[in-house]
Amino acid sequence: MIIQATSLVDDLDKEINTYAIRIKEWYGWHFPELAKLVGNNMAYTQLIIAVGMRTEFSESSLDSILPEELEAEVKQAAILSMRTEISDEDLLNIRELCSQPVDTASYKSQLYDYLRNRIIAIDPNLTSLVGEIVGARLISHAGSLAQLAKQPASTVQIIGAEKALFRALKTKSNTPKYGMIYHMSLAGSASPKIKGKIARLTATKSSLCACVDALAKSIAESNAEETNTLR
Repeated sequence: MIIQATSLVDDLDKEINTYAIRIKEWYGWHFPELAKLVGNNMAYTQLIIAVGMRTEFSESSLDSILPEELEAEVKQAAILSMRTEISDEDLLNIRELCSQPVDTASYKSQLYDYLRNRIIAIDPNLTSLVGEIVGARLISHAGSLAQLAKQPASTVQIIGAEKALFRALKTKSNTPKYGMIYHMSLAGSASPKIKGKIARLTATKSSLCACVDALAKSIAESNAEETNTLR
């Protein structure tokens, strides 16, 4: 379940980004300055749904979507913009397109909550160390929690960086120091000088946590089978 949910979260991210690109290309003919001012894809999409035509921006309240300073810049840009006008039918279709990433993002949020609850229940120790998403990706890449528990710390450290490793071995250059572990907050926020040390230490602890979680699950299942046999 975790492997499928993790893969689906990645697919939804790609789908949302694809929708965002198409929306900016389409609406950009009408109001190109908006994409330069509003970098957040969801905020950009919500503005189109809430306001619509460029001429309506100056008279609309955007404080629920944008901060006050950015709202003033967007309204000023809408007044000065001189790009292509669009029809009501064009706007209707653009808004229909905008509803797709909004619905997808809502489903992704629900799926993330489901994934978070599942990963905490299955491997609480690994999750507490590296976080829900990194833990789920490690299990997904390994194939299962049991397979991850069998991996040495040196392998766990570079999970997700296999292509870089083989390229480094082929070209006889420096091998990567970390893979998916880099995305955990502790490794990502560390200074470049100690990132490798933190990744190595985290990989060691992650390997131990995976072993504890996997063995605890196996022991619990074994005890349950023995209890059922005695009954």
